[in-house]
Amino acid sequence: MTAENNSTPERIAEVRLELRNHIAYITFDHVAARNAMTVGMYQSLKSICEDLAKNSKAKVAILRGAGGKSFVSGSDIAQFSSFTSGEDGISYEEGIDQYLAPLATLPIPTIAVIDGMAVGGGLAIASCCDFRISSSDARFGVPIAKTLGNCLSAGNVAWLVTHLGINIVKRMLLLAELVTAPELLKQGYLLATYPAENLEAEANQLAERLIKLAPITQKSTKLTLARLIKNNLPDCSDLIRECYGSEDFKNGVSAFLDGQPPVWAGK
Repeated sequence: MTAENNSTPERIAEVRLELRNHIAYITFDHVAARNAMTVGMYQSLKSICEDLAKNSKAKVAILRGAGGKSFVSGSDIAQFSSFTSGEDGISYEEGIDQYLAPLATLPIPTIAVIDGMAVGGGLAIASCCDFRISSSDARFGVPIAKTLGNCLSAGNVAWLVTHLGINIVKRMLLLAELVTAPELLKQGYLLATYPAENLEAEANQLAERLIKLAPITQKSTKLTLARLIKNNLPDCSDLIRECYGSEDFKNGVSAFLDGQPPVWAGK
């Protein structure tokens, strides 16, 4: 996807789980990189969601970024330096789909609490949740046309289009726009916006409301919707292979890591 590249082995880069009063609190903690997701963090998110799906004590999950400045700013870009061909891109996008599938199909309601940015992988994670609340200054997008020059899987695009609408997705992907919380509140992507200091209390209140409702109905509804979105997806591996195998992508990654603006050659 897209994002920050500030991770080093010395800095915390983890996904934490805490279960309290039937609420599972999932925290993305990579504050030094505005909670950019490393591969290890994606793997941890997958494992946490798989475990929660089997935990009868968990009734609702709340997902939030640590530090109060970002939900998730994307994916750690350093990993792309080792890519040598378009096949690496296909494997990467398939991996992202596999990491996020357990969240999208988690049989309990999920709430994304967005304070700051939900960009790239962060937008995908937020979109996999059932409800999203944010601070009024939060921003959302996938500006890969401006940063890296890569692309998304068909499954990822289908999920975003379903939740955001095709016109907003085009603005995010083709124009590299970051869309503001007030606009996405009007559009319905966000359930509500609040002052940042009220987000935790409001998330807990929403979770308590969800806990009181029929869990099997919630599960059935969630999984039916997820299956409808994923049904009959086209094979777009040729497009992913071309994009990740391009000179533009290699130049985009190199420029990003060097802190320079990319130069697109269209090949």
